[in-house]
Amino acid sequence: MWKDKAIAHIDEIRNLVIDVSKKMFENPEVAFKEFKASRRLADELEKAGFAVELGVAGLETAIRAVHPAESDGPSVAILAEYDALPEIGHACGHNLIGGAALGACLALGRIKEDLPGTLIFLGTPAEEDIGGKIAMVEAGVFRDVDAAMMFHPSPGYTVVGRQGLALTEVKIEFHGKSAHAAASPEKGINALDAIIQTFNGINALRQHIKSTSRIHGVITHGGVKPNIIPDYAAADFYVRAPDDGYCAELVKKLENCAKGAASATGANLNFKIIEPSYQSRKMNKAMGEAFVKNLESIGEPLTDLPEGSGGSSDIGNVSQVVPAIHPYISICDASVAGHSKEFAEASISERGREAMIAAAKALAMTAIDLFTDSDLMEQVRTEFRG
Repeated sequence: MWKDKAIAHIDEIRNLVIDVSKKMFENPEVAFKEFKASRRLADELEKAGFAVELGVAGLETAIRAVHPAESDGPSVAILAEYDALPEIGHACGHNLIGGAALGACLALGRIKEDLPGTLIFLGTPAEEDIGGKIAMVEAGVFRDVDAAMMFHPSPGYTVVGRQGLALTEVKIEFHGKSAHAAASPEKGINALDAIIQTFNGINALRQHIKSTSRIHGVITHGGVKPNIIPDYAAADFYVRAPDDGYCAELVKKLENCAKGAASATGANLNFKIIEPSYQSRKMNKAMGEAFVKNLESIGEPLTDLPEGSGGSSDIGNVSQVVPAIHPYISICDASVAGHSKEFAEASISERGREAMIAAAKALAMTAIDLFTDSDLMEQVRTEFRG
């Protein structure tokens, strides 16, 4: 009965949800600059009677909105993302994530007086940067949350249990000595050579790391002119692995590659780990199975999980402190790459909109399961504690 009502409510507000998502797409805002998106989401929640706080955890565009019909029972949070990527806009589909979370919470809000527990909307900025969820975890925003969930659009697959990699960002700098590259190169110490040797060391290392892990980087500074030996060079790296411990091992191996390059060239090394790091994802199977049943009941079957290790997200940090799920729903063909212009186009397509509406319904239905099925909630808690 409650699920049917939630589905009907989402169908009623379908155009509103689509419009909110469309406005996000047309006004892409990068990490910590999501002023229009966060304000629009907050406004819609306030209109629906939620107690809204904009600017939680010291993040100007983070949202915590609680439905006033609170009672004994589990506290369920539905998470929204809404930051875009530089230059290519919503090429990760966060406009659809924000729309789905809003739709689910507005629909649940219509029936919340009949349901136990507490309903929370959490707007989490800067997923594509330092991870707003990490700051929110550290500020205690998730302290009283019993279950957290969100959805993410994907290219060609609809799955629930896909792994997420731990991620540590590293900045490497080399300081050398400038000299004329033709007249007196022997008097210089080439910092760019040290960067290149670091990359060469990593490439040699690849044979000896697990296939599910990644080390990838870009040179951010390589010199000024070809006739000047670069006295400064820098690169940024991402180190990813399926678990936090192995990620730390790979960071150490990367540092050894950089130390070897420093020794070979004579340049001075500055090796800096950028905090915070994204933790590996701990998805809750009991909650995930409930989501699958709800998704399939509205005609969205699962597909095969593609080969590959997946990406990283700050939902991993959330999943370490509270039971969580992060299912994916297809919005385009598998040939389309995430973080591409084609994926951005898919996030405003009819297929993308339908996936968003389906996600809103499945999120709302799963929240209803958690509110009303004490056995399921106990399974979720037991699995998380185990």
